[in-house]
Amino acid sequence: MSQSQRRHYSLQVEITVLIVVMVATVAGAVITLNYLRTAELLERAVDDYFERLQSETLYDVQGLFAPVGMAVDLLALQPIVQAKTLDERLAQARFLAATLERLPTLAALEIGYADGDFFLLRRLAAEPASSAAAAIGAPSDSRYLAQSIERGSGVAQARFVYLDAGLQVLRSDERPDYAALDPRTRPWYRAALAATPGRRAFSGPYRYFLSDEVGQTVALHSTQADAVVAADITLQGLSAHLGRSLKFADTQIAVLDAAGRVLAQNALAHHAALARSDAELPRIDMYGASALSALVASAVQQPELAQRAHAFSAQGRDWRGVLVPLESRGAPGYRLAVAVPVAVLLADARALLNHGLLLALLIAVVAMLLGLLLARLIARPLQALAREADAIRRFEFAAPVAVGSVVSEVDALAETLDRLKRTIRSFLDLSVSTAAEPDFERLTASLLAHTLDIAAADAGLLYFLDERGDAFEVVGARLRDGRALELSARFSTQEIERLLVQPGGTQAQWLAAEAAPEHLQPLFAALGAGRLARVPVPLHDRSGTLLGGIVLFLGHVPDPAQLDFIRALSGTAAIALEARQLIRAQKALFDALIKLLADAIDAKSPYTGGHCARVPVLAEMLARAACAEREGPFAGFTLSPSEWEALHVAAWLHDCGKVTTPEYVVDKATKLETLYDRLHEVRMRFEVLKRDAEIDYWRARADGADDAAASARRDAAWQALDDDFAFVARCNQGGEFLARAAIERLQAIARRTWRRTLDDRIGLSQEELARKARMPAPPLPVDEPLLADRPEHRIERGERECIAPDNPWGFRVEVPELLYDRGELKNLCVERGTISAEERFKINGHMIETIRMLERLPFPRHLRAVPEIAGGHHETMDGTGYPRRLRGEQMSVLARMMAIADIFEALTAADRPYKPGKKLSEALAIMARMRDAAHIDGELFALFLRAGVWRDYAAAHVAAGQIDNVDIAAYLRRAGGTDLS
Repeated sequence: MSQSQRRHYSLQVEITVLIVVMVATVAGAVITLNYLRTAELLERAVDDYFERLQSETLYDVQGLFAPVGMAVDLLALQPIVQAKTLDERLAQARFLAATLERLPTLAALEIGYADGDFFLLRRLAAEPASSAAAAIGAPSDSRYLAQSIERGSGVAQARFVYLDAGLQVLRSDERPDYAALDPRTRPWYRAALAATPGRRAFSGPYRYFLSDEVGQTVALHSTQADAVVAADITLQGLSAHLGRSLKFADTQIAVLDAAGRVLAQNALAHHAALARSDAELPRIDMYGASALSALVASAVQQPELAQRAHAFSAQGRDWRGVLVPLESRGAPGYRLAVAVPVAVLLADARALLNHGLLLALLIAVVAMLLGLLLARLIARPLQALAREADAIRRFEFAAPVAVGSVVSEVDALAETLDRLKRTIRSFLDLSVSTAAEPDFERLTASLLAHTLDIAAADAGLLYFLDERGDAFEVVGARLRDGRALELSARFSTQEIERLLVQPGGTQAQWLAAEAAPEHLQPLFAALGAGRLARVPVPLHDRSGTLLGGIVLFLGHVPDPAQLDFIRALSGTAAIALEARQLIRAQKALFDALIKLLADAIDAKSPYTGGHCARVPVLAEMLARAACAEREGPFAGFTLSPSEWEALHVAAWLHDCGKVTTPEYVVDKATKLETLYDRLHEVRMRFEVLKRDAEIDYWRARADGADDAAASARRDAAWQALDDDFAFVARCNQGGEFLARAAIERLQAIARRTWRRTLDDRIGLSQEELARKARMPAPPLPVDEPLLADRPEHRIERGERECIAPDNPWGFRVEVPELLYDRGELKNLCVERGTISAEERFKINGHMIETIRMLERLPFPRHLRAVPEIAGGHHETMDGTGYPRRLRGEQMSVLARMMAIADIFEALTAADRPYKPGKKLSEALAIMARMRDAAHIDGELFALFLRAGVWRDYAAAHVAAGQIDNVDIAAYLRRAGGTDLS
């Protein structure tokens, strides 16, 4: 293809794209400009609306306060301001009533006198039952209420007088509770006195008690008398006006006083939390995140924004608003706050924008269709190429590729890409299948099946090194249809090299059935072929060592390209097999190492016998029994291969900490035994005392004593020493419980002394000499106790042997103060057995060391549970076990299985020199008591009995003399009578 043709082909695509981009750009620019212009016009319209609303609201305020102000001015000139009594004031009340009727916004007219008298006339609603009249108990025909306070007699007298429409008295009630009101203390009274003469004063807005309406009081100091007249105005009309003035949906409008209190509004009533029972009005900032609150806040923070429209954000929306004053002569100073959502304001502009975008999209679609039409004309040769590529995928290479395209390289490029895609897919499938298969036998079968499919071979054999590595054998034989063949053959390294390695590389060779080796005859028979093309493919590891090979059999000789592909495939297969073989070898080595460690522990001390080797057998038998359960608590119990491996490793390593336990502690058979039995030292002391007795006898004879008496004393001393030593020797064996009397006798024996004449600090090791140096050496000769607990017997516990309460392993154990206490008297006084508390801790410490050792090992993820499984077999279900005091629910099922396996093996083991193995009935009876004491899992013990695990294990690992008749029904019942069968 020439360079001009390449440019011509690319130009068609560029033109198509350019047309679409240009159309979209021009349409977008026009639509955007139109939207911005429309938004500007709408913003101007809303600003005009703000100005009109300000004018209309100011007009309403003026119309509200102007007539009321005139009425107050006239009332200040009425004779009532000079009236002295209630009767006189009622007689002059007609003017007040007429004013209330003519001005609906008036709630009441009132007069406060300089002497403290007070008179107020209030109009009651036409329907008393639904108005303030009902709240004060007014008669049904009441139209007005006169509230009077007189102080002429020196005592304030308050009275409520109910009048009808003709001002006739319907009822007059005394109201002592109302007498406390003094008009002279009211804010409107004081404001009127403080105002310029002749000018009206205004109170702050507040909520009227009886009607719960918002209003203000207008007051004036009368020039006719020393009195102040006032009028209460309701502001409810302002809210109605604001509701009628809405032009945009969701608009918020409010009238505020100078302190920011809301006098009227149209959209804030839904803030129920602001409802109040007192007279105080809510400020605008008490409405939370409302738009008007944000508007006022922005005007306070940015004074330059006051009195002009501006944009702000509130309630998660954008708004446009204005805060302007409502100033008028004869009315209090108010402010008008208006906020309109920008989304509502620009709704028309955005609708226009959406229509424009829809039109632009339509234009773009038309342009794209035109581009697609042009692309289709160009794509026809490519479609033909795709059909040819599909044929290549089916290995249909015979038909030539006829593509009528202006691009002459399309055929070669498409073929290369398709073969590359197929090769990658085949290698990926092979890699995934081999990497995901942990079992070596299934891996070889999967590898052979994939190779046959990719290479389109009719059959194949896989040769591989055997486990010993000194010969090759057939590990897999398969036909392409999936049938497996059972072929058996072994070859030496020289034979397999002659079979697989060819001087010229991988080549296909015809092999006739009659000339084929014997082990290939079943393959020819299965295929029904007289001859097949054989393709040997050697498999080498990374170092070039021959691992084995694949031999493929085809009905035709493959072409060189296919042979190259098969050679490339063999490298992937070799890597997969080598990796799996390495993993298998590492697992075998790891398994051998843990068994080596277990065997070393068993061989280290005859007291453990074959414990470490038998516990895994018993634990795995119990786990298999749990997996076989179909009902009961273990009906759904199952173990994955990884969990089986974790149990296997944990069972073999469950006592690995014993490698750190001194043999003389584990094997301690007598109380005085350390590295040797110190009873020999004690016996020599007794021998010295007996020799002293004999010396005393001869001295007595030499001094002329009677022979019979001296002999009797000597023989008595000897007999006492023999008896005492025999007693000490029996105590040393620890075969029975040591009573208090025996301990006291030992203490008495210990108080006897013998004489040492030789230095006991020479010829010692540095460590023992350091312990001796704790006490000064006494001068020789020295009399010493026959049995003693000496300072050098106390071996201090090092820092490593200490276990902190907050240790990272969660051990909860009581650590003895000393590492060892080898005091002779203390050890002889051990009440049970031969082990002291320190030695008991050291023996039990093998669990601590087991957990420490295992948790330091970098176990892979699937073996992370090994420390927990191995380290819990001395824990109990009631949380009194060792070393973490875990309860049953804190332990895994496998850890609880380990406890049962460990106990049963220890009870039945016959290779312990210190005890005979228990009979089965005795062992199970002990375990039943342990179950009743919540030391072992009751459900697992029931499974152990029901499934016959104890019987199967005993048949293979328990001496015949220990196997007796066992009634498991008795052991399946708990001590409380619960049947666990």
